[in-house]
Amino acid sequence: MKSFGGPILCLDRSDINTDEIIPAKYLTEITKEDLKPYILEDLKLPGFDPKGEKTLTARVIVSRGNFGCGSSREHAPWVFEVNDITAVIAESFARIFRQNMFNCGMAAIELPAEQIDTLMKYAAFPDTIIAIDIERQQITVRGGGQEEQFAFDVSPFDKALVLAGGWVDYADQKY
Repeated sequence: MKSFGGPILCLDRSDINTDEIIPAKYLTEITKEDLKPYILEDLKLPGFDPKGEKTLTARVIVSRGNFGCGSSREHAPWVFEVNDITAVIAESFARIFRQNMFNCGMAAIELPAEQIDTLMKYAAFPDTIIAIDIERQQITVRGGGQEEQFAFDVSPFDKALVLAGGWVDYADQKY
């Protein structure tokens, strides 16, 4: 079974759109793998480097509200997939982006603003790791000698998609 979690990348802003996740000029690439070097290339945040170590080693993104807004392109989750990002945790998601994440077998987890604030504080610790238990719907964050847990909700169908590895694998198992 796929493991969810790992080092985090905190993007402390709302309304991060799909053009910032993967710029439109790369949508003509032939394979998902061709998208890999362009992850978050157009995202402008103080101190953020799309080619930096935190971006390249991240397996979980933590952000604010309305993550993935903008165009309804599958390329945004795809660029996360080929960069081994297994989950995005945010206050809320654009509806189509959220479903595209589940369809690709990745977790799109919504938490209240207070819990996102707590996760953002963990960004100060270089050893911070998030573990996500999809079955139990629980997140564990560890860093700086501290540990906290949060529960999250996900529909049974979306959970099944993620656990199966995405829509295609789910359909292969069920039909």
